[in-house]
Amino acid sequence: PRPPRHTDLDSAEFDHLQRLLVSWGVLADLSFSDLVLLAPAGRVGPDRLVVLGQTRPTTGATLLRDDLVGALEPAEEWPWAVQALQAGHIVTGVGPIPVPAAVRQGGRPATPDLLAVPDTGEVPAVPEAARLECVPVRYRHEPIGVMVRVGALEGKRRTGRLERVYRDLYQRLVAMMVTGDYPFAGEEFTTEDAPRVGDGLLVADAEGRFTYASPNAMSALHRMGVSESLEGSTLGELGVESEALDRALATGAPVIEEVERRPDVIVLFHCTPLLAEGTVTGVMLLLRDVTDLRRLDRLLLSKDAAIREVHHRVKNNLQTISSLLRLQARRLEPGKGQEALREAERRVRSIALVHEILSREPGDEVPFDEIIASLVRMAEDSVISSRSVEIKVAGDLGEVPADVATPLAVVLAELLQNAVEHAFDDGTDDQLGGGESLGLAQPGAPARPLGHVSVQLANDGYGLTIEVRDDGRGLPPGFDIEGTTSLGLSIVRDLITSQLGGLITMRNEDGTVVDIDVPLRVAEGRPPP
Repeated sequence: PRPPRHTDLDSAEFDHLQRLLVSWGVLADLSFSDLVLLAPAGRVGPDRLVVLGQTRPTTGATLLRDDLVGALEPAEEWPWAVQALQAGHIVTGVGPIPVPAAVRQGGRPATPDLLAVPDTGEVPAVPEAARLECVPVRYRHEPIGVMVRVGALEGKRRTGRLERVYRDLYQRLVAMMVTGDYPFAGEEFTTEDAPRVGDGLLVADAEGRFTYASPNAMSALHRMGVSESLEGSTLGELGVESEALDRALATGAPVIEEVERRPDVIVLFHCTPLLAEGTVTGVMLLLRDVTDLRRLDRLLLSKDAAIREVHHRVKNNLQTISSLLRLQARRLEPGKGQEALREAERRVRSIALVHEILSREPGDEVPFDEIIASLVRMAEDSVISSRSVEIKVAGDLGEVPADVATPLAVVLAELLQNAVEHAFDDGTDDQLGGGESLGLAQPGAPARPLGHVSVQLANDGYGLTIEVRDDGRGLPPGFDIEGTTSLGLSIVRDLITSQLGGLITMRNEDGTVVDIDVPLRVAEGRPPP
């Protein structure tokens, strides 16, 4: 991803913050608090901060009713964040629960008298207040952002062991953030894969012995057949064959490993080393039971293999039909009947191409560059014009859904075939019934020694754009694809407009130009490539 346009962050700095945004759900859970990530909005002015991210805990109630992401905030509304950014250490205070500037201006006021209240640990008798802890995020020895913890004002109360352990882990991790040791460089996983505290948490000391196990962690290990007491033991003593914890202690880097204790139990171990002044002092180990996920993965692989087998059989059947049509065409006398069978055979082969690729590739998308290469070879092998024809392809459509690739392959096969057969002939051939194939008309135009056909492809993530151009004789006067009587162009028109919901136009420009636009159905929430 690119750095936000309001900041002066370079790509490496933004990648560091992006790693924090992906994994900071753990910090929110351990602190029982909302988290907000701020960065200086250098391009707007030194008195502004931009909100890069926000997350809520799954272990407690949220205090942030509003979504702050993307907001440009006045620096005076976040005094401790500015102080933490400038001083490079953690700054805490008591202030109003953050709300977007637009909300403040719209009638839900902040409590500015709290902006100068020091954090004494007491609960002030003012509503809408929170304890704010501002942690500088350091990268390459310089703070590049501030993570603000928005916690409830709880006063003096007794806390249980789980809460004390969680808060201690949070403090150890943010101390690493201040020194630039967290998040770890090179740690890559998506938001969906990111571990959460609720899945199960273990804490080990520098020798790999467990000092704490959450109830969910004990349940996960019990499913693996571990019945012994966890505290004071190592994974090896518990009979769990895993090197993840030892590797994290030895390397000081996070380690992820799947442990399969029995065929029906698979647990994901995510080991995060805890550092102090560059020394590993322990490991936070998050457990996640992924048994059901892996079972579904195996089912998907099995179904995917079955689908590929179906495509393979469809391809074989289509090739058989193509061979029968070719044999039948050879038995007929030259004429329209023979030509019709050859065209039908070519269309069947175009469809078979897509199924051949689907039988090799997993999923329901196909690389269209393989299809277009085969279509070009088919067209070049069938040149019957008295002139040689050269076909060039530029661009790429990338991965195309199968329900789009199949009709598109038929369309391009038809256009390429019409170009090589009719764009460069003498104007007397009218084999498609209406004399309206690509490049057919304008008799008397000067002949060229070599015919050229070019195909330009583009995919912007929202739609496919295709241009097929030749330098032949062009279209006849008054040509309209909507009123064509040509079977080939009727198929092309109907496939593009009816089946694919696209647009097709044909025009003269030093030959014939066909423009095709096909929309893509981009999944909700999924950005285009």
